[in-house]
Amino acid sequence: MPNYRRANIKGGTYFFTVVTYRRQTFLCNDHVRKALRDGILAVQTTHSFIIDGWVLLPDHLHCIWTLPAGDANFSVRWAMIKRFVTKQCGPDLRREDWLNKSKRRRNESTIWQRRFWEHKIPDKQDYERHMDYLHYNPVKHGYVKNVKDWPYSTFHRYVSQGVYGQNWAGAGAVTIDEEFGE
Repeated sequence: MPNYRRANIKGGTYFFTVVTYRRQTFLCNDHVRKALRDGILAVQTTHSFIIDGWVLLPDHLHCIWTLPAGDANFSVRWAMIKRFVTKQCGPDLRREDWLNKSKRRRNESTIWQRRFWEHKIPDKQDYERHMDYLHYNPVKHGYVKNVKDWPYSTFHRYVSQGVYGQNWAGAGAVTIDEEFGE
């Protein structure tokens, strides 16, 4: 069995990518968004964290969290959030035909990929690059032509705070893909 190494910096800031099982495209559905929001709020009451940035796409999400001082356990938070969403939405989204032996043995759903990807944000420059990356992601995937047109993102909060301009990375702008060399 692989031995996955996770970052373990207490009070750290992390970038995450969480993906649906088999890239199913239901995350932007109203009932799933509500379950995700309710799950996050429930987890934050017992295991606090700050959501610095967020974008929700149909089959995955990216976010940046900052954990409280003395705490590095983001894995338990993700497990609790994913479990909450699974309990709320599982009856509608469960695919019996996708439940293999491993999934049954682990009592897993067919909603989420088993793992998630995390990256420890070491400095302000990396924070800004990842914040730009997550906000640009709906354009990258072709859902919209302008970042401002995607509703499921903290981009709008940052526009109201003056961090981004309303037309940041709009049509004709230098793209984040070019910046990241993709």
